[in-house]
Amino acid sequence: MLTMAPRLNLPRSIASAAILTRLATEHGMEITHCLAGTGITPSMLDDPAAEILAHQELRLVHNVVTTIGHIPALGLQAGCRYDLLDHGIWAFAVLSSPTVRHGWRIGVELMDISYSFARWRFDERDDEAVASADYSPVPPELRTFLLERDLAETMTVDHQVFGWTVPPTKVELSCPAPEYIDEFTALLGSQPEFDAPVTRLHFNRDVLDLPMPQANSHAAAIAERQAFDIMQRRRAREGVGATVREILLSRGVTIGQKEVAAELRISVRTLRRRLDDEQTSFRELLDETRQLLAEELLTIGTTVEDVADRLGYADASSFTHAFTRWTGTTPGRYARTRR
Repeated sequence: MLTMAPRLNLPRSIASAAILTRLATEHGMEITHCLAGTGITPSMLDDPAAEILAHQELRLVHNVVTTIGHIPALGLQAGCRYDLLDHGIWAFAVLSSPTVRHGWRIGVELMDISYSFARWRFDERDDEAVASADYSPVPPELRTFLLERDLAETMTVDHQVFGWTVPPTKVELSCPAPEYIDEFTALLGSQPEFDAPVTRLHFNRDVLDLPMPQANSHAAAIAERQAFDIMQRRRAREGVGATVREILLSRGVTIGQKEVAAELRISVRTLRRRLDDEQTSFRELLDETRQLLAEELLTIGTTVEDVADRLGYADASSFTHAFTRWTGTTPGRYARTRR
């Protein structure tokens, strides 16, 4: 069994964000609306060398889904737009693998440099191989879109690799059955099961022994080494800001900068300097974390007053003012759009 979970503060290529933005603008969204609150500029989308953080792309996904998520099969549309080469060195490492088994394993091990936000796992058991994806780490309202995107992307890239699609023997999807089930059936070759606890793609285990069409041991060794080097460099750049976010999420957003610095065993002055080096601040991280928690609480029906209290605001009015500044809409209106 091999498992990898997403890390939202890891750098990633701009390519996926550019694909999603193009899709959204073709459906009528303004580019400024797509990028609102992401820290991504339009010029970055045209720079193939640009990198963003995973949580910036997730914010873009949030903007797209909350604006045009009513469009049927939007996630499937998105996934079909990803080309094998959009995945960079990750794709080369998988493509040059000797067998499908090795390609799957290396793909999961290198998931931190892919575009997925799911927690992935690869299992071999009895006569089948199972690729599982758990979308619980991402906000509930984004899960179906990201599931659809990953599914369509997987099948599209699969076809590009082999020239034909390796059909799964069974597909379980952790989303409700939509009205456009036929589009899933056309993509997968059979109708999937919906409302599963975890998304799973089942294949005959014999598939794992198939040679990859472009297998090359020398190229695979080089690609894997480069891919792991990139992944380690990106992980090293997560920085103290990522740790501060984790502390705020685990300890609660009512703790202060002094308590966070103490937990990190550094002075408040050192904490400020390190965050400044990462072009952020404790206030920005606190606001980001409060916004994330507020959106999750409002989505599950928590009252505005209770959210304000849990996030440490003096009253609902103060929280409403802050939430409107973050999102451009009031907590009440945000909650109504999620029902």
